[in-house]
Amino acid sequence: MNAFANTFLLIYAGLFPIVNPIGSAPIFLSLTRPWSAQERNALALHVAINSFFLLLGSLFVGSHVLAFFGITLPIVRIAGGMVVTAFGWKLLHEDESPSILKKPDASGTTKGPDAAFYPLTMPLTVGPGSIAVAITLGSQWPRPADGFGLALIIGAAVASLLSMSLTVYVAYRFAGRVMHALGENGTKVVMQLTAFILLCIGVEIIWSGASALLPRPA
Repeated sequence: MNAFANTFLLIYAGLFPIVNPIGSAPIFLSLTRPWSAQERNALALHVAINSFFLLLGSLFVGSHVLAFFGITLPIVRIAGGMVVTAFGWKLLHEDESPSILKKPDASGTTKGPDAAFYPLTMPLTVGPGSIAVAITLGSQWPRPADGFGLALIIGAAVASLLSMSLTVYVAYRFAGRVMHALGENGTKVVMQLTAFILLCIGVEIIWSGASALLPRPA
């Protein structure tokens, strides 16, 4: 059971700061403002499900996919950091009603589940930083020789990702209540601050990838 608890805490604690569902909740609320509360709750559920499978794939097969295409983690960080930076820059300069995510029209051409992946899941919730962390954790965790120990480790990893997805759902599900308590002006301030932090995170991801590629002084 110690291996189960250690693996669970290692993955959850490693992903929580970079996934940052609490900090992303104001952006989720702002992007889904045209939607009703019921539609927004459905979107939050789809984002949580998408996040689980995206992190699950990154954790278990991410390193193999990168090796197959000959891509290194620093390259993933640079490319992904550029995506996050562009997304944060766009949010920082959006008006009061961001147009990145549109409410479906009468014909139903744009539906919540179809629009939930970009930008709400990727890169807002599970960005390149989260994927890089998940790949790193998946390549470094212990792999017991016996079948029971391996099953225990895999079960702990899946449970940890389920808990992270549940955290995302709860944070997004109740984002409206938090923003209502802040008021209109408070929400605008939080939105601008969160967008700037997201921009800084994107630059930091780019720099971490570039630093790993630059030659070190002898």
